[in-house]
Amino acid sequence: MKQNIHPTFYPNAKVTCSCGNTWETGSTRKEIHTEVCSKCHPFFTGQQQRIIDIEGQVDRFYKKLQARQDYVEGKKAKLTAKISPDRSVKDIGLPTRAADALEKAGLDNVGKLLEKLAEGEGAILAIEGFGRKSLIDMKKNLRQMGYTLPSAAEEIVV
Repeated sequence: MKQNIHPTFYPNAKVTCSCGNTWETGSTRKEIHTEVCSKCHPFFTGQQQRIIDIEGQVDRFYKKLQARQDYVEGKKAKLTAKISPDRSVKDIGLPTRAADALEKAGLDNVGKLLEKLAEGEGAILAIEGFGRKSLIDMKKNLRQMGYTLPSAAEEIVV
């Protein structure tokens, strides 16, 4: 065994509790300070009915619960805003020329655009400055954003 690697052992180490109780025990430290001992602990004193919430654990639990609820509500609101019919046509991700053509035709939000799509692809393709490539991109982006396209928009017009 190696020599001089063990800490010094104090057979008469003094232990002091926050309630004022002191006693001696064996330890590697000369003095020990504790917050609760057998003289003041509720289990040993018979005061088990008294709940001591020193750390505020209940309050922390309710804060975490409220934070989770706020997160879930925020996520729902974000999802609802994402598929809102009032969303601007420029937010769809179309090229500037195509978005400007839609706005010139009076289709400035997604709700109006979906109504026009319900008439069929031909109605959208009739808009000046808006072509087949823009229509394909628009439909793809709307689906990715979570919008449901009308069944008339699924027909292929050549």
